[in-house]
Amino acid sequence: MRARLLALLLCMPGSLLATGEWSGHIAIEGQLFSHEPRFPAQKRNNLSLSASPEYFRNWDNENQGFVFHPFVRYDSSDEERSHVDIRELMYYLNRDDWEFRAGIGKVFWGVTESQHLVDIINQTDLVESLDGEEKLGQPMLNLSIVRDWGTSDIFILPGFRPRTFPGPEGRLRTEPYVDTDLEQYSSDDKDRHIDYALRYSHSIDDWDIGLSYFYGTNRNPRFIAGVGSNAEPVLIPIYDLLHQTGLDLQWVSGDWLWKLETVHQRIQQSSHNALTFGFEYTWVGVNDSAIDLGLISEYLYDSRGKLATTPFQRDIMLGARLVFNDTQSSEILAGVILDQDSSEQFYSVEASTRLTDNWKLNVEARIFSNINPGSSLYSLRDDDFIQLELRYYF
Repeated sequence: MRARLLALLLCMPGSLLATGEWSGHIAIEGQLFSHEPRFPAQKRNNLSLSASPEYFRNWDNENQGFVFHPFVRYDSSDEERSHVDIRELMYYLNRDDWEFRAGIGKVFWGVTESQHLVDIINQTDLVESLDGEEKLGQPMLNLSIVRDWGTSDIFILPGFRPRTFPGPEGRLRTEPYVDTDLEQYSSDDKDRHIDYALRYSHSIDDWDIGLSYFYGTNRNPRFIAGVGSNAEPVLIPIYDLLHQTGLDLQWVSGDWLWKLETVHQRIQQSSHNALTFGFEYTWVGVNDSAIDLGLISEYLYDSRGKLATTPFQRDIMLGARLVFNDTQSSEILAGVILDQDSSEQFYSVEASTRLTDNWKLNVEARIFSNINPGSSLYSLRDDDFIQLELRYYF
């Protein structure tokens, strides 16, 4: 797969790529872990290089266009984190009240901060980010119909992208590690099952409303114990067929922003509900300064309890966002997720600032505290880290 993707990147027609606009960034990233690794193949720290160029061209009075957005990373420690992906390779056609898109694309649904329950189109690129914000490109056909009463989207998704996981040499891996070569599917079509999705969205006064339905291969696998090629214990991901109905709401009331995401999922013969609900209050111009302070609180719930495939079954997220509104576009987002049952704590800090017009510094930190045996986060108990990334934009 990696070889085919790389060949496609190198063989794009020169005449096409020379007539549009290129942008993007290249970056060097370092991960510094506070504890020694728990497994012999792992290293204490990690260094990687990445490139994320993007090509864009439009014509026909900007009613037609083409986007090409590859991504590549080389990692010094983990072979599974060294990968090539096409985030977007998309043709689009716009008319007055509809838009058609075809190719490989990215679609985001959701309004909450701590997790995006309704966001189902794209697969998570877990080797890129633990928080699930980074996504793999998804083959799709999309028709979007725009009317005064709202926007209706129809998606046909021919082909499934399995989730990426750290390998045996990577930090932030499970114990045992996930062997992606042994993945299984409940559908006879395996990763060639054709999924589909429908979504209606509309804005009414201070309300943003989204209703969605998805049928296809679950992006979030379950796991069974197995044996790898070297006779070592591994986890085998299994991707079941999923029916998901979702609702996302956002209401603006002065300085308050109220958010809700909830889903009903049916997998095989069982069904469950999950929701994330909360608010963000923004204090604009703290003490008459240019700084804005946002205070965030959300509740995370999953009716499956300890049987859930997510660690967030009855948790509270507390956070703060500082926006400095300076010429460097400096921001800091800090938060903690608290498990009400086990008192586990997951801390996260993200900060960024522009150094010059072309250079940007991103800093992330993740801390796992009071993690109990039996928890889905237990294998990460010694993987507290700080990540420094220096990007050059072109």
